[in-house]
Amino acid sequence: MSQTRDLLAVAWSGLKARKVRTLMIMLGPVIGVAAMVSAVGLTESAKGALQAQLSKLGTNLIVAQAGGTFGSQNPTFPSDAVQRVEDVSTVTSAAATANLSGVVALPVQGASSYYQAFPAPIRAAGVDLPKVLGVGMVDGRWLDTADIELHTHAVVLGEGIAKQYGYLPGEIRTIELNGANFGVVGVLGPVALDPTLDNAAFVTEWAARNVLGSNGKPNELYVRARSGTTQATADAMATAISLGGPDQVSTQIPSDALQAQAQANKTLQKVALLAGLLALTVGGIGIANVMSISVIQRSAEIGIRRAIGHNRAKIASQFLLESLFVGVLGGALGALIGVGIVYSVSAVSHWVVVLNYGDIPIWMGLALLVSIVAGLYPSIKAARLEPLETLRLG
Repeated sequence: MSQTRDLLAVAWSGLKARKVRTLMIMLGPVIGVAAMVSAVGLTESAKGALQAQLSKLGTNLIVAQAGGTFGSQNPTFPSDAVQRVEDVSTVTSAAATANLSGVVALPVQGASSYYQAFPAPIRAAGVDLPKVLGVGMVDGRWLDTADIELHTHAVVLGEGIAKQYGYLPGEIRTIELNGANFGVVGVLGPVALDPTLDNAAFVTEWAARNVLGSNGKPNELYVRARSGTTQATADAMATAISLGGPDQVSTQIPSDALQAQAQANKTLQKVALLAGLLALTVGGIGIANVMSISVIQRSAEIGIRRAIGHNRAKIASQFLLESLFVGVLGGALGALIGVGIVYSVSAVSHWVVVLNYGDIPIWMGLALLVSIVAGLYPSIKAARLEPLETLRLG
């Protein structure tokens, strides 16, 4: 036991005596383990955030758009398209919007040239749109039946366009739509499943027809289906809207894009893991090279120890233990750095940290294995040195 303790002390002293060299050969295990821990942790945390977002928003939203056969330049659905869709047994709710072309929104005096060149999209929307989207209001209220019945000039801004217009919560603000003043009554929250809505302004269908000169017919539908029937509902909607006719209806499921993003993150995880393994491999080669040079530099020390009776096994064990220490310290430091990266990036990105701590010992063990394998050749080389030969090298 005393000999083992002495051997550990000698190996540890050898590393402490050459701190810069020790830090340099530790870089491989540190970078490799940090890369693998952070790669797995970040991709799983990003995936966890996506899954949480999907769980909140739901995967049963369907967006339907009118095809060219409904009209030549600006295709629109029939006026009763929402009712036709709601007649589908697997549909739980539906709402329509109409993109109003040729409508220019002017938020402030003197900005007409800019906003005429870059017009904000204006949409006529039904009163149920936020409920169907599963989105709340950031400020104020949504359009309601009173706005239709009382013929009010009410407008709701998307979150993005509200920021662009410099709208302040609770502010009494009017904007001009084709020369008519509309009062801002609310700001819609961010729509993760359809970000285009964030930069749009919404008016009632009555205002679209009677104030802004549109026919008010919808060209886009947002539909919620029963859980587990999303694809089947999307397939049935085309027939329900066109009543089995030749008119084209395109449907898409926005949550599919988020799920594809989660799968892409999985691919990036594999690439990052390979990069971590490559760093470990390169680090192992570096350990072997530096320790081989160290054997020559420490030949005098090796010769003295051989002269006082240390056999080849003890000499080899000393250098092998130094490699082991490098693997243990490098792996532990790399794991700490990797965990720190995961927590830091997740905090900045507002992700929920998902980190499987049970995998960390695997990466640390891999770093230890690479370090030991890398230290085999220098250890054998040191053990083969004879006391007389060390005089020549030293």
